[in-house]
Amino acid sequence: MSVIQNIRDKYARLMVVLIAVSLLGFILMDAFSSRSNLFSGNTTTVGKINGKKVELTEFEAKLKNMEDMQKAQGYNVGDAGRQGLIEQTWNQEIAENLLADQYEKLGITVTTKEMNDYLFGANPPADLRQRFTDSTGQYNGALAVQAVNQIKKQGKPEDKEQLANYFESLRKQRASEKYSALLSNTIYMPKWLVEKQTADNALVARASYVAIPYTTVSDSAVKVTDAEIDQYIKKHRTEYEQKEETRSISYVLFPTLPTAADTAATRSELEKLRAGFDTTTNYAQFTAVNSSTMPYYDGLVSKKQMQQPNKDSILAAGVGVTYGPYLDRNQQNNQSYLVLSRIVEAKNIADTVKVRHILLSVARVDPQSGQQVPGREDAAAKTLADSILNAINSGARFDSLVTKYSDDPGSKDKGGVYDSIGFGRMVPQFNDFIFTHSPGQRGVVKTDFGYHIIEVLGARGSDMAYKIAYMARPIVTGDQTENDANTAASQFAADSRSLESFNQNYDKNLRAKGINKQTADLRELDFNIPGAGTSRPLVKEVFTASKGEVLPVQRLTSGGYIVAVVTAINPAGVQSVAQARAALEPVLRNKKKAEQIKKNIGTISTLEAVASKVNQPIATADSLHFNGNNNVLGFEYKVIGASFNPANKGKVVNEAIEGQGAVYVLRVDNVSAAAAEAAGIEQQRALLMQDARQRAGQASPIEALKKAASIKDYRAKFY
Repeated sequence: MSVIQNIRDKYARLMVVLIAVSLLGFILMDAFSSRSNLFSGNTTTVGKINGKKVELTEFEAKLKNMEDMQKAQGYNVGDAGRQGLIEQTWNQEIAENLLADQYEKLGITVTTKEMNDYLFGANPPADLRQRFTDSTGQYNGALAVQAVNQIKKQGKPEDKEQLANYFESLRKQRASEKYSALLSNTIYMPKWLVEKQTADNALVARASYVAIPYTTVSDSAVKVTDAEIDQYIKKHRTEYEQKEETRSISYVLFPTLPTAADTAATRSELEKLRAGFDTTTNYAQFTAVNSSTMPYYDGLVSKKQMQQPNKDSILAAGVGVTYGPYLDRNQQNNQSYLVLSRIVEAKNIADTVKVRHILLSVARVDPQSGQQVPGREDAAAKTLADSILNAINSGARFDSLVTKYSDDPGSKDKGGVYDSIGFGRMVPQFNDFIFTHSPGQRGVVKTDFGYHIIEVLGARGSDMAYKIAYMARPIVTGDQTENDANTAASQFAADSRSLESFNQNYDKNLRAKGINKQTADLRELDFNIPGAGTSRPLVKEVFTASKGEVLPVQRLTSGGYIVAVVTAINPAGVQSVAQARAALEPVLRNKKKAEQIKKNIGTISTLEAVASKVNQPIATADSLHFNGNNNVLGFEYKVIGASFNPANKGKVVNEAIEGQGAVYVLRVDNVSAAAAEAAGIEQQRALLMQDARQRAGQASPIEALKKAASIKDYRAKFY
């Protein structure tokens, strides 16, 4: 026992130390793993904009708001759509923060008094004007104040929140208008600049030239070294800087294309539905219950607009006859379908119609906040629409009522008239009414925009239109097809443990089968692999892997499996020679070719001598303009500039000019100028300033502000 006790006493401390070191190593290994957040800072911060944190909870709330807006409008967001909304939300967050900083620095505020005047004064927002216009056609600000106070005092919490969001969106809009006005009014156009531009634009030159294309020198005769590319990058550093890390991959796709057996199985499913499809009278319900991928559209479609691949056969079947199953394909998602079709109704319609209408809009969704903003209540709009129609039928002037009530800015100043409307140009309910009613007929129609009082004024031409029901099912890949593709991809990945073995394995086993190896350059927040499809998990794997690492098999959202290997890691900063070579090599090669061509030309004496030596014709460019709007020389700005150099007038330019596609030897035959009207300078100046200010008002300053801002993007940790 004493021996055992001595061993315990002697080695116990050592064992404790070893265990502690092992545990520490395990913790550090996990901490330094790219998948660990132990040392990555605040794990609830999506990003920082000029030091201000964007927290995940707030960002998620705004993202959900955008998703809800999309769904409310009938869009299926999907994986790709969600990634797009994430990007949109982030950009909106950047814009709001950067503009808020500008407002604070410049002292731009929107006071409560100003907001009250805007909301309840003589020029309110259009939606408030629509809702609180009284029977005299005038905006009733007092009534609007009463409604707002009612919501503030007794409204439901969600109503109060919507109202607050509405006011906040208007406050931001007013601040943005002030900021844009401030920027646009800083634009100034000095008189001397307008005079100079006018004089330059009046210049007209006539030049003769010999062009020696770069293609006259073989590419193989000119080599561009890495050192030359590196030297060029250093001289043009700002042009070759990338703000974020990118990674390059090579990949192989293992598709899951439906087999003949898969097609037969889908065909069998449709055949079982044929009897019910033949006898149903409620096509909307039948197609919905039986999961048709083509929902029933209860409206007419003109023959000219039908895009179905089997259009002629469908129409030849006649009304009430089921045609199919036939093959159709959705090019957007690369999915094949089998379809049964049945013409429910056929009508002769006009090619174009002339109508007039009055729009009574209802509550709408604010595009900035995503919240419902005040407008007419549906019931109130319907009652008013019926009253207006009765008034028109009793002899009231239609155009007078348009001026008083219509909310359609596109037709209000034209008496509500739309002329030469082609079939399908208007929303479905509006379209079907005007093409199924005769001239002189009137009615009230509800659309997503509100209630329309419509009168058909005239119709021209003739065409056929059809109401068609479709029962469509996707050709689903069977389990065996799916398993075979997965097995092939997994086997390839297992045999490929490095970039070298990936390439060798491909050459040995896949090239002969016609399977292509492709490449892609990715950013950390990408979700789409160019040439393959959507797989956000793969992109995340790419950015946690090492160069040369073969990644686990991933299934693409659009179908099939992908095996990829990381071929390059391109850190943020100045591009490497390898990255820049593809873009720079042609440029530097042409520079070298230009040197050879100029050396071959030698001393320039006459244009004829040069033409004879290089065996190229002499060409003439008449009516060259200094502003560059020239059909003959196009984008050869160096040549055009030399043509208007006063020192070159009437001479052969003694040095060859390196152009975009050739080396040019130039002779300026003449330069003349049309007389500039001095009296028009002030008018031109005023127009140029007005145009510049309008363009500034329409342009967003965000990109310029982003360049001067500090923006840290951590979204890749969460999405």
